Amino acid sequence: MTEGALRRIGIMGGTFDPIHYGHLVAAEAARAAFDLEPVLFVPNRLPPHKKDYPVSDAKHRYLMTVLATITNPHFEVSRVELDREGYSYTIDTLRLLRAKFGPTVDLYFISGADAILDLLSWKDVDDLLGLCYFIAATRPGYKLSVELGHLQRKHASRVFTVEVPALAISSTDIRRRVREGKPIKYLLPESVENYIYKHGLYYSKAPAEDK
Repeated sequence: MTEGALRRIGIMGGTFDPIHYGHLVAAEAARAAFDLEPVLFVPNRLPPHKKDYPVSDAKHRYLMTVLATITNPHFEVSRVELDREGYSYTIDTLRLLRAKFGPTVDLYFISGADAILDLLSWKDVDDLLGLCYFIAATRPGYKLSVELGHLQRKHASRVFTVEVPALAISSTDIRRRVREGKPIKYLLPESVENYIYKHGLYYSKAPAEDK
């Protein structure tokens, strides 16, 4: 934690197409482990790593995220990427949040271990590592890959891990199950399940692979 910082804020970025219990459990585990208050869920507008794949309308993904997080007083949803034109680069979001919250706040970006492995290929990675800490969510008993272990050793004061028991759930599988008429109950909040069926999401298109 930065010397003199008074508060830690978590940032859970993602497409959330749809949001599910894996996202929520990872955010809560990170919040508890690193004393984060609050955790901001930041739905992407146009994810740059999925330029060649369709994603659901941002309006649906935002509203599903609100429905999923509304019962947790420690969770909030930010429109910072949805209201910004162009692709949703993490560095741009973190710069905006850093300017908003000021130097007395530490930012912790939460993501799956696989995504963190791609960290070195992200836009302006050196600036990213200076703006926030990174928390890689892993499954219990998960053995760190050589690449993630190397990244964590190289940036020991900036990259951390937290175990999350629900990471086997994925948005890709949920969308596939909807298309195939299979149940999705207990994979995501009931409010999100009802929203998907009410608005007929995922029946005919197959957006990008994600977690």
